[in-house]
Amino acid sequence: MKPNYFTNGLSTVGRWLATTLLCLCAITFVWQGAFFSNNSAIAAPAKLIAADVGAQVKGAADEVRGRSKDLIRDTQNKVEETANKNAAKVDEADDEGSVVERKAKRDKNRIEKRAEEDANRTEKAVDKSMNAVKGAVDNIKDAFSK
Repeated sequence: MKPNYFTNGLSTVGRWLATTLLCLCAITFVWQGAFFSNNSAIAAPAKLIAADVGAQVKGAADEVRGRSKDLIRDTQNKVEETANKNAAKVDEADDEGSVVERKAKRDKNRIEKRAEEDANRTEKAVDKSMNAVKGAVDNIKDAFSK
């Protein structure tokens, strides 16, 4: 598509605006750099910074651990609830204790057992990951404190 008179003018104005904005940003960054030339008043000891960040990371790790475990348990409960609903539907459909009903009950028990095992295994993995994060934070804090 060939640009017409209106789009040519709009394109030119857009280029000028972009160039002006870029120049103003560059001037602003250079200007702000002059105010921070004496950063001795800004700098804090590395020990305080490492301790503060370490505490924040550990707090965040605990929060993630708690949320992850809640999510895992909620998922386990939903799976077990669905298995119970399916078994109840089969039970309601057939009152005679047929092969299908017995199989549905076995499946329900198997699904609940596997949901419990999966939830426990996943919680252990979450604990292991969070302990690794906390260990790394402790190692970093020890490195800065020396």
